[in-house]
Amino acid sequence: MPTLEEIRTASEQLRGRIHRTPMLSSSALDEQFGGELVLKAELFQKTGSFKVRGLLTKLLQLTPEERERGVVTVSAGNAAGALAWAARDAGIPATVVMATTAVPAKVDAARGYGAKVELVDGDLLAAYERIRRERDLTGVHPFDDEQVITGHGSLGLELLEDRPDLETVLVPVGGGGLISGVALALKLVKPGIRVIGIEPEQADVVSRSLEAGEPQRLPTARSIADGLAAPICGTRNFPLIQQYVDDVVRVSEDALLAATRLVMSRTKLALEPAAAAPFAALLESKIQLDGVTAAVVSGGNLDVAKLNL
Repeated sequence: MPTLEEIRTASEQLRGRIHRTPMLSSSALDEQFGGELVLKAELFQKTGSFKVRGLLTKLLQLTPEERERGVVTVSAGNAAGALAWAARDAGIPATVVMATTAVPAKVDAARGYGAKVELVDGDLLAAYERIRRERDLTGVHPFDDEQVITGHGSLGLELLEDRPDLETVLVPVGGGGLISGVALALKLVKPGIRVIGIEPEQADVVSRSLEAGEPQRLPTARSIADGLAAPICGTRNFPLIQQYVDDVVRVSEDALLAATRLVMSRTKLALEPAAAAPFAALLESKIQLDGVTAAVVSGGNLDVAKLNL
């Protein structure tokens, strides 16, 4: 388990390399949801999502031999772009494994940052492991990794530095990398704060894992929030979620789409559906605002064609 000192060290290492994203407010959203809601705008982060925090932290810890071999990750899209950018910044060759159904803009972004993209059908994790072995690459898991978790903890520190009066933080949930790092940092600094995760009903591997008492794997995980459609809950993420996350709720596809449109309309933020998960939970009354609440707007790499605007 990462320590608070390790999270603070990672945060210092990231300073100047990535953006310190703003905390925004919307009186329209406050009025609609009946409370004070602030938005941590990670869609303005390098590569358009929070992912660079963890993946750059991981790359900064690699040995010279690991860097020389090159790195590989597996991703629905945001981790692919983040690793490609971070690897280019660090001078490390990068390969990313993505599904043939991945959002074209996310595939183009990874290639644009200089990564070699392998588009595959079927089991992405199996393809990732095969390519890692065959090419002797250094594997970088997009969420089930201690350094990645540590890097994501930097977001939790920023939340409390900017708003020490926060009482609740709402975090989108995929495989558990973001929420485990954010929740750990928040609880180590302010134990009484509430952390609530939100995941799609059609990709609810973390909820199922919590119900089973151990990490689970879904046979399929498809959602308009492709950034949250992880088929597994990370083995390193799971115990942190068990210990530090107060609740995880599920939201419908309709709510994710409605929330994306709502936030775009009210705030003019071009967020992707994964980042709209906190607002979907509010729309469906799965969460009630109580005290100052932050919603992590996790990314902005959306496929506009899917929104039917």
